Parts: sequence; structure tokens; C-alpha cells
Amino acid sequence: MKAQMKHALKLGRWQMRRAQLRLKHGQVSSPVLFANSFPKSGTHLLTQVLAGFAQLGPFATTGLNAVTMYDGPTGAPRPMAEIETVLHRLRPGDISYGHLHAEPEIISALCREGVAPYFILRDPRDVVVSHVFYVTELEPNHVHHRYYAEELHTFEERLRVSILGRPELAHPFPDIRGRFEPYMGWLDRPEMLVLRFEDFILNRRETLGRVLVHAAARGFAYDGDLDAAVDLLSATIDPENSPTFRSGKVGGWKAHFTPAFKDLFKQVSGDLLIRLGYEQDVDW
Repeated sequence: MKAQMKHALKLGRWQMRRAQLRLKHGQVSSPVLFANSFPKSGTHLLTQVLAGFAQLGPFATTGLNAVTMYDGPTGAPRPMAEIETVLHRLRPGDISYGHLHAEPEIISALCREGVAPYFILRDPRDVVVSHVFYVTELEPNHVHHRYYAEELHTFEERLRVSILGRPELAHPFPDIRGRFEPYMGWLDRPEMLVLRFEDFILNRRETLGRVLVHAAARGFAYDGDLDAAVDLLSATIDPENSPTFRSGKVGGWKAHFTPAFKDLFKQVSGDLLIRLGYEQDVDW
């Protein structure tokens, strides 16, 4: 009941934000901005950037929870019809986010006219390290929190599970390659701007410029100064409110991967790093 009340309140606030947009801008024709991501790949960073569009034009965040493939506390798959309903409920100027696979129904919803979709990914080696800290320390409602925090006792034990997954569960938690595979279809969609977490760290201004250009290509009629807009979006990035910025570094996995973990990751991931462009071959 409490969760239902919270959701109802969020829906109410969303409707109020929409009404305020209409009062301020009239008929809103800007696209939906949707931040899709592989979990622990810079979700908060990208949502902070997209939230900055509210200072550039008729946009407002929905304030709703992430649209996900699975229920967080149980790990059970969400019905596709439920996911579709949430996505098709989005209206011009809405800013939303989620962790969504490249399934046909979701591709149809996110790549339709009137939506500017983004997909952010990160080096899978950094993902598994971030996953350990997130599940163990930051998210007590995560389906695997108790297992990581109470049944596993060392970082090494937890990292091993984050690489190998938990295939024995009723709702299996796949290994790192298996977790990435359902997202790979986004890499081939021209409607989706694919971004790397690392680019926001190493080449931020150019990356923010690409974010703006993509929104314009998908229907945002922006005629302001591009450099000033990039400055504004850059200022919205707040590392203190982004769990992915726990270390603020690219390649932090190197501090945690022993030779044994390197071998294990290579065995499990196969050519994943090559397909994602993080390595040229398996000799890393």
C-alpha cells in the first residue's frame, strides 16, 4: 500500500510538471528524452545531463522510477506489456530513464518518431567492480544485497559472483557476458545515440555536444549558442550525486583484477570487450 501511494504521488507530480510546461510554453513539440543504460554504466551521469535540457527548452523530468526489465527486490521479469505501457505514456518534453533490453517491442517504443533515445555503456570490467560496491553497500533493497553483504565475506568473493552471476536462482542472474548480450542490439540502431561513460570523463565537451546534436536531430528545435548550452549541461553533472563516480576514474578495475580474475573474466566474457571497442584482442 505504501509503495502504491508513493507511485500515485509521483504520477501526480509528473502531471503537475506537464501542466506547468504547457502553461509556460504552450503546445510542447520537443521530443521525449530517454536515457537508457546498462546498469552501473553512468546512469545517474546521463540523467543529470538530460535533466539540464529543462534549462534549454520545454522539458521536465518525470520524477518516476527507472523503467527496468526486472523487479528490483525480487529479480522477477516484468511483463512486457507493463513496460510498453510506461514507455508509450511518455509525452513530448518528458525526460525519463531505464535499463531496457533491445527487444522488438522496446525498440519500437524508444526509436519511434518523437523520442530522442540515448544508450550509455561502460567498460564491463569497471561495471563488475562497481556492481560489487553498489549491491553490497549502496542498495539494501537490491535482490542480491543480503547475499553479497552477509553470505559473501570478501571483495574477492563478491567480484567473482559479479563476473559469474548466480545461475542457480529461480530468477537467474547471468554472468557478465549474458547480462550485456540483451543490450547489444542498441549498438546497431541509428535512432539511438550510443555513448560511453569514459567519454564523459575524458572528452566531456565533445560528448555533450553530441548529446545536443542528437536531440536536435530527433526534434528539439534549439537555436541557441552551442558552446553556452554545453557549458550549462556540463554544470549539471554532480559527481557527489552519482554512485558511478565512486572513484571518478576510468580503468579502476586494474586495481582489483589479479591475474586470476583477468583469466576468469576472459573465460566468461569471450570477445565482449572487442565487440564493445574496449580492447583490440584478448591479450590485455
